[in-house]
Amino acid sequence: MAICPALAALLLVNKESGPRGVKELVRGVFDHEKIKDKKWYLLIIFLMPAITLLSYWAMQLARMPLPATRTPLVAALLFFFVFFIGAIGEEIGWTGYVLDPLQHRWGALKASIILGIIWAIWHIIPYTQIPQPATWIVWQCVSTVLLRIVMVWIYNSAGKSVFAAVLFHAMIDTSTFLYPRYGSHYNPLVGATFLLLTVGIVGLFWKRFRPQPGPYEPLPARGCETTT
Repeated sequence: MAICPALAALLLVNKESGPRGVKELVRGVFDHEKIKDKKWYLLIIFLMPAITLLSYWAMQLARMPLPATRTPLVAALLFFFVFFIGAIGEEIGWTGYVLDPLQHRWGALKASIILGIIWAIWHIIPYTQIPQPATWIVWQCVSTVLLRIVMVWIYNSAGKSVFAAVLFHAMIDTSTFLYPRYGSHYNPLVGATFLLLTVGIVGLFWKRFRPQPGPYEPLPARGCETTT
């Protein structure tokens, strides 16, 4: 799941733009300087833990099966490190390579839905290997599409920073694995409910907080030089 999007993006960019384009694509993973308003870090880092905690409380109130467990801080940090590396692999492809051309053609919302559906389909086989029942997979796919909508909103609002998408992606996985028994009791139906509310709030502020996109600028073509 993590390696193939990056590998495909790097091969395609190398074919289209050569080593220079590959360098630009990889450099984008660490483009944190694009996040001019540092308050966005609060949303990037704490939104998913907040949604996960609300889901956990909702499951407790509904008396759903939820074993008591504690995750040591060291384990949480280790989870984050592993998931951050995995998020780099995915977001080089999904955000760094695919997203902007999609947005240029379809706009931000349609592009996020299209990419979210592709992202969900991409995860179906791993979901069946866990294994999980069909209803769990369906609601997890719904959650995946909703998460991509939120991620695209964050990406655009945070100066089109791929690093912002990578960090948010890592927080998604880390938050899920902090659920009891490393995510085994996570309920995607409950999570999708809170994500849907989040997307509704995002919809209210999408135009206000999303910078107006400029013209799409592809990575430099092979052999082309920029002059000033």
